[in-house]
Amino acid sequence: MMHGPLPDQIDRPNVAAGNSPLAALERALAFCNNIIVVFSALALIAACVILSHSVLTRALFHSPNYWQDEAAVFLLVGATFMKAAYVQGQRGHIGIEAFVGLLSPMVNRIRLWLVDVASLLFCAFFAWKSWTLAHEAWVDGQVSNSMWSPPLAIPYVLMASGMTLLCVQILLQIVIPLIGPARR
Repeated sequence: MMHGPLPDQIDRPNVAAGNSPLAALERALAFCNNIIVVFSALALIAACVILSHSVLTRALFHSPNYWQDEAAVFLLVGATFMKAAYVQGQRGHIGIEAFVGLLSPMVNRIRLWLVDVASLLFCAFFAWKSWTLAHEAWVDGQVSNSMWSPPLAIPYVLMASGMTLLCVQILLQIVIPLIGPARR
């Protein structure tokens, strides 16, 4: 549960500001993330509409539907993974606050940096495996086992793309404190 900025996440001057390539990458990623958040919100709304339609048509007309559940799952997978970099950029992921108040600001910055490094390692592995899964699905022409049979490459590419963006976001959060005073 977030109660506002934690002591180790108070905004500091933007180290990447200026015309450096790092600042350009940070601005481009923030712009991309803001666009993705809008599309993710639309995907969530679309999933709600699709599932509501599915329930109503089954209840009122007793008509089977073959595509609604899978379409909603694809939208939810896309929305979840694609907006992960935005959430990480806001430090909105769930975090354990038990040690924040007990440690000095310097130790908290080091702790946060080490958590980011561990997160990057995990997310990089996840992204790599997602890209291999997407490639296999694309090359083999894998489809789901439903009557609709959409290509499985769609959710796999969304997972892989989202995890790759998340890796870039975490990498920025690791590198920026190393080039000057810690930003978050």
